[in-house]
Amino acid sequence: MSTTYTAERDEQLIAALLGPLKTLVELESPSEDFVAVTRVQDVVEGWARELGASCHALPGGTRQFIFGGADNHKPLLLLAHADTVWPHGTLAHMPFRLDGERVYGPGSYDMKGGIVGAFAALRMLQHHYPAGGIHFLLTPDEETGSLTSRSNIEQAAREARAVLVLEPPIPGTHALKTGRKGVGDYTLQLTGVAAHAGNEPEQGASAIYEAALQVLDIEALARPTGGDMSTVDTGTVDTGTTVSVGRITGGTAVNVIPAQARLDIDVRVSTLAEGERIAAALQALKAHNPRVQLALSGELNRPPFERTPATLMLYHQAQRIAQQLGFEIGEGVVGGGSDGNLTAPLCPTLDGLGAPGDGAHAQYEHIRLDRWPQHIRLLAGLLQEV
Repeated sequence: MSTTYTAERDEQLIAALLGPLKTLVELESPSEDFVAVTRVQDVVEGWARELGASCHALPGGTRQFIFGGADNHKPLLLLAHADTVWPHGTLAHMPFRLDGERVYGPGSYDMKGGIVGAFAALRMLQHHYPAGGIHFLLTPDEETGSLTSRSNIEQAAREARAVLVLEPPIPGTHALKTGRKGVGDYTLQLTGVAAHAGNEPEQGASAIYEAALQVLDIEALARPTGGDMSTVDTGTVDTGTTVSVGRITGGTAVNVIPAQARLDIDVRVSTLAEGERIAAALQALKAHNPRVQLALSGELNRPPFERTPATLMLYHQAQRIAQQLGFEIGEGVVGGGSDGNLTAPLCPTLDGLGAPGDGAHAQYEHIRLDRWPQHIRLLAGLLQEV
C-alpha cells in the first residue's frame, strides 16, 4: 500500500465511501430493534463475503468476519457496533445529506462511518492480510451496554494480539483514544411513608425530601479533578471521578406526602480502585430519616480503559504511520465508554480509529470528509504493521 496520497485520490476515495455510508445511515437501527440492527449487519456481512471473509453468527446477535489467518499467529481484532441511539423516524427531520466538507445523518459518526471506513481500509490491503489474519466483530447493542455481546467481545480480545476500535476520533481532531473512564449505572430506590399533606403531614416520611438529601451525599463522592492518569500529548485532561444524579422521580399526587422516590446515578471512574471506592460508598449510604428505607442496585458495567504502555505502543505506531501519510495525530483520554473498555484489561487496545467529525448523539452529527481519507489510510497502515 502506498504511504502517499493526493487530493485526487482523496476525491476518488470519498466518492467510493458515500454510497455505502448512505446505505447504512438510511437503515435506521435503534438498539432496541434487533431486526433493524440485523439488517445493517446483513449488509456488512455481504461486504465481508465479497472480500473473501468467513462469516459467523455468534450467540446474542454478534457477527464475526474473519479475513485470512490460516496460521498459528494471534489475529488482530477490529471492533464495531451496528446499533445507534436514534429512534425510527429520525431520518424524516435529520436526513443523510452533504454540506461542503461534511456529511450528516443519524449514526454517521457514531459509528456507521467507522464500519464503512474499515472496509475501505480492508480493500486497500488487496487480500494481503497480516499474520494471524483480521477478526472483525460487529455487535448489536453497544449503545445499551453490550449486554448480549460482552462475552463475545471479551473472548475475542483474549485471543487477539491487539484490538483496534472503530469508534470515531476525539471530536474535531485527529486525536485517538488511549483511555476511557469506566462507566457505572446505579439506582437508589427510596421508600417512605405516605400521609395526607394537609391533615396529617407529620404522619408521613417523605421519600422525595430524603432523596434531595441523598443527592447531596451522592454527588459529594465525586473527585472531578485529579486522578493518577498522566498528561497526554493533547494536553492535561480531566481524569477524575464524576458522580451525577441524572434523573429523579417520585410521588403520586401533590396533596400526598410521597412514599416513593428514585434516583438514577451515573458514575465515571479512571481506575478500578475508584470504581470500588464509589461502589462501597453507595452501598454504605444511610437515610437521614430512619423511617425511609434505601435500596441500591446497579454496578460498574464498563471497567476503566486505563492508559497503559501497551496501548501507547499502538498509539506511537499510529503516530508514525500518520506522519508518513503527511499529517499529525494526538491522543487523549475521554469520559465516555465504548467496547474498548471491555477489551483494554485483556489485550492492548487503541480506540478512535473510525471516521473523524463531531456530534455523537446530537442533531449535528457529521463526518469530516476532508479528514476521513487520512484516517482510513492510517487504519490500513495499522492493519499491515501491528
